[in-house]
Amino acid sequence: MTKKERYKKVIEYFKENMPVAETELHYNSPYELLTAVILSAQCTDKRVNIITLDFFKRFRNAEELAQADQAEVFEYIKSCSYPNNKAKHLVGMAKMLVSEFKNIVPSDINELQKLPGVGRKTANVIASVIYNKPTMAVDTHVFRVSERIGLTTNSKSPLSTEKELVKNIPEYLISTAHHWLILHGRYVCKAIGKPKCKECGLKSFCRYYEMQTKIESGIKTPIYQAPTNSKFEK
Repeated sequence: MTKKERYKKVIEYFKENMPVAETELHYNSPYELLTAVILSAQCTDKRVNIITLDFFKRFRNAEELAQADQAEVFEYIKSCSYPNNKAKHLVGMAKMLVSEFKNIVPSDINELQKLPGVGRKTANVIASVIYNKPTMAVDTHVFRVSERIGLTTNSKSPLSTEKELVKNIPEYLISTAHHWLILHGRYVCKAIGKPKCKECGLKSFCRYYEMQTKIESGIKTPIYQAPTNSKFEK
């Protein structure tokens, strides 16, 4: 199967079986989504949604967060990963958002990355979800699933994965495809334990499943290993 054919089949599958694909983070404004995405680095969306319930009651907007003491912010987010760094980043992000961006979350990838705690992945999420730009945020799920299925080949970094996906997915579907891959990785093509290959609708054109089948048949072949979190934003 050629890569073009594989992309066509994957896109057709998701369009039919996951027509609506959205972030699972809860938010009501660009400020809230930006905060939630910063918190979500190496932390589950479920945990972030629990944290932000009280966080957004206390810090309703960037102005309030910009005036906060880092120690207080820490108390609200201490149950997530890297709370010290994230508390520092959140206060710094809010201060810059107010002072340099007139309290408007920018839509430009490069401008977004000037904000503390915002790397390329986070910037791509904001540009895609808030501003509907054709950007592909690559987290550990997108990286793993793309490589397993065969959408990418021996990708060395999130950036190389991003470039290959953007090159091969129609522009109007890129922002949706980001969620397709994340949700598939979160609930089906898992990193921890065995992926649910038997119940996966992609298995008939998945490179990983093909290799697994060969191994079970006694044919030795290299198998894809899930990446470590060290490749991704903290």
